[in-house]
Amino acid sequence: MLIVLLVPACANGSGNAADGASSDSITIPAAPVTSVSAPAANRTAELARAPVRTPTATPQVMPPDVLGPFHFPPGYNPLTGLPAEDPTAMDRRPLAVKISNAPEVVRPQAGIGEADLVFEHLTEGNLTRFTAIFWTHTPPRVGSIRSARLLDLEIPAMYGTLFAYSGAAEPIRQRIADLPFAPRAYEGVTTGQPLYFRDPDIEVPHNLFVIPGELWARAEADGVNAPPEDLGGMAFRAAPPPDGTSAAAIAIDYGPDTVRWTYDGETGVYARFVNDEPHTDANTEQQVTAANVVVVFAHHQEDYTIVESEWQGTPYYSLEIQIWTLGPVMILRDGQMIEGHWMRWEEDTMLSFWTDETATEQLYLKPGNTWVQVVPLGFAGLEISEETQ
Repeated sequence: MLIVLLVPACANGSGNAADGASSDSITIPAAPVTSVSAPAANRTAELARAPVRTPTATPQVMPPDVLGPFHFPPGYNPLTGLPAEDPTAMDRRPLAVKISNAPEVVRPQAGIGEADLVFEHLTEGNLTRFTAIFWTHTPPRVGSIRSARLLDLEIPAMYGTLFAYSGAAEPIRQRIADLPFAPRAYEGVTTGQPLYFRDPDIEVPHNLFVIPGELWARAEADGVNAPPEDLGGMAFRAAPPPDGTSAAAIAIDYGPDTVRWTYDGETGVYARFVNDEPHTDANTEQQVTAANVVVVFAHHQEDYTIVESEWQGTPYYSLEIQIWTLGPVMILRDGQMIEGHWMRWEEDTMLSFWTDETATEQLYLKPGNTWVQVVPLGFAGLEISEETQ
């Protein structure tokens, strides 16, 4: 059985509008976010955030088999809920890397399958890029590396990371330079070797790669590699949710590319496909998998003061994705889907996931890696199947 999800539309700078669902589809409304709804798209350079507040939450008594959100056993990774193969790896900072996804020459990407956490998000032209966070694994290379986007003003702050990226449009570069994590941001085109290298077999500018071990060593020498004091926020539980709905596969139609995750009951993880082809890691030639696939709905709007690219006289503007306050979320794990809200009330706190707006009960991730598929509010390009196809 196929479930077509139709989320009520609102203003978006970029999004895909579906023509409609079949007569046997099920319409599932998005969770309400009217109390902190984002402003409609405008041409203001600096967009005012909703007032930062901390919701009044009822103290939650965690079941004994839950890991997190703020307390983990020694040697456990709070980004995955798993024990680290080498606990000393957590004596360094996590590393966020900006990875390209277009054109096709950049595929398969190197190292992306070893990330603890990956955000896939829209950019100009409905193309997507990744911000991948590595902590307990050290791939020999990661890339190809491309330029930062407005979302990357948020993610390094949220997870206390180092940041590897090729460069950025000048307004974004200036904003990175003004942020507290600026000393931890290593721009590839200005940093160069030995942290970065170009693969001569791939055309410029799609051939820039980072060597994580070298970047961590430089950060150590620069005095910015101490691990963040608090990475609390996500809670993990091995037991599947008792009230989930069947979700053996999900398809996300971003426009040029359709991403599909298919659950494998034997391995207990979702396998990733792009345009019906397995998405592999160039380092290992293994298909990319995820214990959790999290769909985050957030307000998107174009910032008309930042031109990211231009084609035949048409400018393409930077896309601001407002992952602050709260919004609807879907979590797929163990072949099931649970719904609720994501929340983020402070700049230096990660996303957390809750059953409702009152933040009384957390949604539990499965221990393992997580892919976050960021989509606009009103996004109609989701299909969830109860069975694999």
